[in-house]
Amino acid sequence: MFIRTAICAAALLLCAPHTTFAADSTPDKPLSKRALEDLSFRLHATVAPYFPAEAPGGIVLVVKDGQTVLRRAYGMADTVKGVKMAPEMAMRIGSMTKQFTATAILLLADEGKLSVDDEITSYLPDYPTQGKRITIEHLLTHTSGIVSYTGKPGFSQRAPQDTTVAALIDSFKNDPLQFEPGSAWRYNNSGYYLLGAIIEKVSGIPYHQFLAQRIFTPLGMDHTAYEGQERAKWPSAAGHSPSENGFGAARPLGRNQSYAAGELVSTVDDLAKWDAAVGKKLLTPATWQRAFTSYRLSDGKDSHYGYGWELSLIQGEAVIGHSGSTRGFRSYGLRVPAKGVYVAVLTNGDGGTVVPDVVARRAAAVAIGKPLPEFREVALDAAALDAVAGVYTLDDSRRVFWRDGDFLSLQRPGRGPLVLKAMSANAFFVPDTADWFVFQREGGADTGKVTGVTYYQDGRALVHTRSSEAPPPPRIVARIADAAFDAHAGRYEIQPGMVLEVKRDGSRYFVQPSGQRRLEIFPLSETRFFARDIDAEIGFEGQDLSFRQGSRSFTGRRL
Repeated sequence: MFIRTAICAAALLLCAPHTTFAADSTPDKPLSKRALEDLSFRLHATVAPYFPAEAPGGIVLVVKDGQTVLRRAYGMADTVKGVKMAPEMAMRIGSMTKQFTATAILLLADEGKLSVDDEITSYLPDYPTQGKRITIEHLLTHTSGIVSYTGKPGFSQRAPQDTTVAALIDSFKNDPLQFEPGSAWRYNNSGYYLLGAIIEKVSGIPYHQFLAQRIFTPLGMDHTAYEGQERAKWPSAAGHSPSENGFGAARPLGRNQSYAAGELVSTVDDLAKWDAAVGKKLLTPATWQRAFTSYRLSDGKDSHYGYGWELSLIQGEAVIGHSGSTRGFRSYGLRVPAKGVYVAVLTNGDGGTVVPDVVARRAAAVAIGKPLPEFREVALDAAALDAVAGVYTLDDSRRVFWRDGDFLSLQRPGRGPLVLKAMSANAFFVPDTADWFVFQREGGADTGKVTGVTYYQDGRALVHTRSSEAPPPPRIVARIADAAFDAHAGRYEIQPGMVLEVKRDGSRYFVQPSGQRRLEIFPLSETRFFARDIDAEIGFEGQDLSFRQGSRSFTGRRL
């Protein structure tokens, strides 16, 4: 629910021009038993390495032309009780909920009970739109400008508490808009929360009942429900969150904190039933087509998002899907309509090494016969990293690479850095994605002058030319004594309810914000540290801490 992963963001930013996604292909002749077994074997070999046997695991389902090719569980359902994952287990699906919320809205639209062009005040008359015209379509497409409540300061501290729909809407409704409605795309859980309230207002019944009556029951989705509304005790996996020992019980999440933006529970079998209906049942063909069409912003640019669906590519093939991330669980579901392929990945950890997006996309690439290359990391010395560091441009896109200790980092405008991993002196991959970069040199030699870089993403090769602009100076990790770091260890309050805990684990250093995952930090000196996962720096002076993340700065006093 809460965070769109890096791979999804990258895919959406670099999709092809404005596109209406095609309907499903006509199914090919069913695979023979031998072909089915061969594809299943290759799929298992692709995804199994992502799931350590004793760690929180996942369930992977792959369907091709209506045939289940892979339905397999990996890892542990409950690491504390020692229960292994099983294919029938239910899990939270996070923001995959949004496609069901969007479909519920479109059911009402097909019945003439609302229009996506209606202003939200037609159904929520007391909602303050600050003099702007905000429509249901703006909510569906993340273009309303309303602040996303999950990104507000203090959300992590409030998340464990039960709430009501009205109370949570009150928590963000008076915040200033972030931009003119329709002018920009910004992932927004508040918009889908409001869509749930509109569904209840128009239908006259609670959100969870509407989904059960109009979607889940008609499609035979007997193991999908709003969390807490399950009709019977279903076998389910326990959620896990990162801890000092690697992982532990999921951080708590209160009732109605996710609501129509991410509070559904499901199984891969039910998601297969859902996929079999998408584009064919429930809605008119024209309405489905509109749901799969990228919303165009007021400046004419594409958002690469439809109504509850992310629109991207895999190896050049059009993909419709959505990710999910909520406390204790992560998920991803995608369909490749032209190839008759559906992949669902449910995992019971909200951190760690398993990224459902990557697993699903690699599996889909195998299923469509265009597998992605495998990434294997090698170590490079400082000279090799300095040789490729620089500024590279493609049209109005600018990418800056610089040496970051023993790694190569990529800085993108307005976003945090990415730490890349080397496959060779010229090739680097983006961790937790299926993307990679290859640097070009004069004469094609491995030792020639670097002239450009090609970004391989979703089956496309985007060639960037090296500019004469100098890269940022290398960021060198300093060697300090553990005792020097220990002098700073402790808890620092940077704002009411937000505490940063600074601690050492062996010879590694970490900072952990209240209710969030811990972040490894690296020394620039005995008093200055930086993070590689995000654009953040921390400084210490006496009993005070300074924390900078992007353009925001905070100071805190040791408690």
